[in-house]
Parts: sequence; structure tokens; C-alpha cells
Amino acid sequence: MARRFRRPALLLLPALFAAAAFAQQAPLDLTAPAVAAQKSGKSSKAAPAPIPADEAVQRANAWLDAARVMSADFVQIGPNGRRSEGTLSVARPGRMRFEFTDPPRLEVVADGRSVAIVDKKLNTQDEYFIAQTPLKFLLSDHIDLARDTHLLNISQEGKTITIELEDRATLGGTAHLSLVFDASTFALKQWTVIDAQGFQTVVTLFNVDLTTNPDPALFHIDENLPANQLGNHRR
Repeated sequence: MARRFRRPALLLLPALFAAAAFAQQAPLDLTAPAVAAQKSGKSSKAAPAPIPADEAVQRANAWLDAARVMSADFVQIGPNGRRSEGTLSVARPGRMRFEFTDPPRLEVVADGRSVAIVDKKLNTQDEYFIAQTPLKFLLSDHIDLARDTHLLNISQEGKTITIELEDRATLGGTAHLSLVFDASTFALKQWTVIDAQGFQTVVTLFNVDLTTNPDPALFHIDENLPANQLGNHRR
């Protein structure tokens, strides 16, 4: 069965990380979660020495490229400030699953070719090509942030490195991403997505496991699930 992909309503793009209904709300000031995370991570160790921007990008690329599989818990703050939680599973290239457990309404599944946003309450889904979503930085076979995106800024504050970039290939317009890495290990800790309309979503990772292979069944998209009535139906 061939799938037909539709151009989504512009405000559905943040739903890759948050419920589409949140997009009508005012943006949230996302500085608070980052500050809280820094406070919770206080220790007696001194902050790492400053890292040159080009080295920071190289080390970020290396960590992302080496993370072929990943399992993690996440906390998400949507554009209206609502908090939600769930689990993330990744098997690169191209396969990923966000499963929201609180509230348990949404799933976001990538099967290597496309991304489906599944509304379990309505029993519908919307599909997109992976290359047209902000998920490329997490799902590409080989990751090169400088080559694949437009770098805007690299900054270091305490024990974190933040790489800000633009993705101009995203449906609906340019997406702005901020990736936050641990300055010592360069493990990805958090990212923020700002869509073309300025709506922001922040995702923070916890309990990251880079060794266990996720169950391949997690990355299955049900082609029999009806498409959202706003778009074209698959055939």
C-alpha cells in the first residue's frame, strides 16, 4: 500500500514534539527549565574550560553520530507551558518513537522513511517525510550540523554547551533549534524547537541508555489507521 503525504497545516509542525492543539497558545519563556536543570546538577567540580566553537561542533557531531541507539525518559514543556512526560526510543538511521505517558494521548513514530503523529484518542494520524521535519538532527545516518543546517551561535555557560541552528528545509518555514550538550561529555541533554510562527517546545532527556537495542516493533507505522480529515488519504 503506497502512502500519500500531505503538506500539513503550519501549526502542526510543533506537534512533532507537542500536541498540535497547544500551538494556539502564547509561547512560553523557556529559560526557566534550563535554569532549573542547572541548579539540580550542582556539584563541587569546577566548570569545564572554555571550548572553541569549531571544536564544540565537532564534539557534538561525534556524540550524535555515535549514538546509533538510544532509550530515554523525557519531559516536554509545550508552547502553552503544559508539562508532559514519556519515553523516547531511537534506532538510527531513521527510526524513532516518542510515546507520551502523561498524558497518554500522542505517539510520534518514525519508520525510516516517514514520521507519523498518532492521536490515540481520535484514532487518526498525520504523516510527514523525515527530511521535512526537525527530527533530522536525531535520525540521520551521519550527522554534520555545520553541513546539514545553518549554524547561528555556539555558547558555553557553566557545564553546558548550546548550539543554535536553523533548519530551512522544514515544512511550513524555517525552524530554529537549540541543542544543549554536557560540556564535559557532550551528551545531548535538551533541545528547543521554535517553529516559523515562533511557538516553542523544549524537551529534556533523562536516564539515557545508549547500549540497549530498542524493540524494532516500536517503529511500525500502521498504514490502516485513518488519515486526519484535514489531509489527503493514503491509497
